[in-house]
Amino acid sequence: MAAVHDALLARWSGTLRRRQADGAPDPGPYGEDLLARWAEPHRRYHTTDHLAAVLDRVEELAGHAADLDAVRLAAWFHDAVYRPDLSGNEERSARLAEFALPEAGVSGALTAEVARLVRLTVTHDPEPGDADGEVLCDADLAVLAGPAADYAAYAAAVRAEYAFVPDDVFRAGRAAVLRDLLDLPTLFRTPTGHARWESAARANLAGELAVLTA
Repeated sequence: MAAVHDALLARWSGTLRRRQADGAPDPGPYGEDLLARWAEPHRRYHTTDHLAAVLDRVEELAGHAADLDAVRLAAWFHDAVYRPDLSGNEERSARLAEFALPEAGVSGALTAEVARLVRLTVTHDPEPGDADGEVLCDADLAVLAGPAADYAAYAAAVRAEYAFVPDDVFRAGRAAVLRDLLDLPTLFRTPTGHARWESAARANLAGELAVLTA
């Protein structure tokens, strides 16, 4: 775990240093705060493993981004605040970015873009032509296209995060989320994401929905 932590911290520091103003503070404490949030004990899916996976998928889609560092920073913040018993986690995560990034020496324009991208993860439905929004949303949803065993582990981890919710209530709520995703014209907006992940993701979603509604 220490090696994973150190590798993630190095990725964070490298990204932030490229976009800090001269004389800005050490990126390390900001990265440590974010990693502590991602490692909170109530998390089962929205963990540092998810963060690392999203960052990796962002790199796979890097050629489609307009401002790759903005997408990388948004990936760090997109679930930084996560309480499964509360709504509005994306908004609170965006506000955390709006507070932390200027303090860390990031420009107002980049801070605003990062916060905008984080808020897009409410719906995963960026406007046409929003290249950075497409990359972040595709990277976040790529888990849906995993092999059957990986997808089952993902679904089980989501259920574990909502262990406090009665089974019938969870099944209804989860089914609604799956239907909303399946109703999107396309899950993945970048050409690379669509080609690699669309078919498998739709099959996984439909399969889980069938089980939940049987």
